[in-house]
Amino acid sequence: MAAGLTKTQLVRHLAEKTEISNKTAAAFLEELADVAVKETKKNGVFVVPGLGRLVKAHRKARIGRNPQTGEPIQIKAKTVVKFRVAKAAKDAIAPKK
Repeated sequence: MAAGLTKTQLVRHLAEKTEISNKTAAAFLEELADVAVKETKKNGVFVVPGLGRLVKAHRKARIGRNPQTGEPIQIKAKTVVKFRVAKAAKDAIAPKK
């Protein structure tokens, strides 16, 4: 499987497309990540229009199995973060046949 863009490549691409400096593009990317984390933590959801949304979800406690011994173990409840892809992005990447 081919590797995706590195952070440096992404910053360079954004800078070229928007005709700004690499430093400004990197600052924008960092700020977007910071806002996404803060808003998801505070409100439980952060939407990136056209791309998707970060959603904070609660996972209930459950019984699992130790894969080596098959012994049942208790898995604690916890909060997780999920990314839900927007329909427009999903259709553009993997169109229905």
